[in-house]
Amino acid sequence: MVTIRDRPLVWLLALVRRRRTSGGSVTNMFQVRIHGRGGQGVVTAAEILSVAAFAEGRHAQAFPSFGSERMGAPVVSYCRIDDREIRTREPVMQPDAVIIQDVTLLHQVDLFSGLSAEGYVLVNTSRRFDELGLGDFVNQFHRDRLVTCPATELALEHFGRPLPNAALLGGFAALTKQVTLGAITTAVRDRFTGVVGERNAAAAAAAFEFVTLQEEELARASSD
Repeated sequence: MVTIRDRPLVWLLALVRRRRTSGGSVTNMFQVRIHGRGGQGVVTAAEILSVAAFAEGRHAQAFPSFGSERMGAPVVSYCRIDDREIRTREPVMQPDAVIIQDVTLLHQVDLFSGLSAEGYVLVNTSRRFDELGLGDFVNQFHRDRLVTCPATELALEHFGRPLPNAALLGGFAALTKQVTLGAITTAVRDRFTGVVGERNAAAAAAAFEFVTLQEEELARASSD
């Protein structure tokens, strides 16, 4: 007889991520990995996302990876969202969504490690995936789950500084539907008070609208 101890680690991780509730339905933990560089608010983005999810009655956690946090160095942060208590504290190795705050990391770091074909990708850039050299890569995924968003440009327009984290969270809300835009903007205002909070919230709302329009265009293209 095969016991749990005999199962491979990958199977056990899958079991942790997919549990049956008392009603018999399956619940999935949603795991997010955020890549960027020191000084871009990568860790703050995960924290704001977790606060937004918590405000909507869900369990959430956020934490950074260990490593250099010097300005410009690659940084990774993680966020988990679930309807039940989250017990694991391990780094996110099999993300459901990847947010890339700095496009220059694309060919320096394995950003998509562990991402399944069902996963979401949000990249901070005004360029298309084929212009980034990822034309063949996107064919492995659901096209409507991969989006680029000029978050830095939106941040400069609304906030006056090239910090894309708040804008990307607005885009994340539109792409994945895991949290609402209202929860994101409220969490942003809680984190950054006064004018700074309002301007970051405006950048998040602009990114939400940008990604929503992209999703609508992709839906029309697929139906033609």
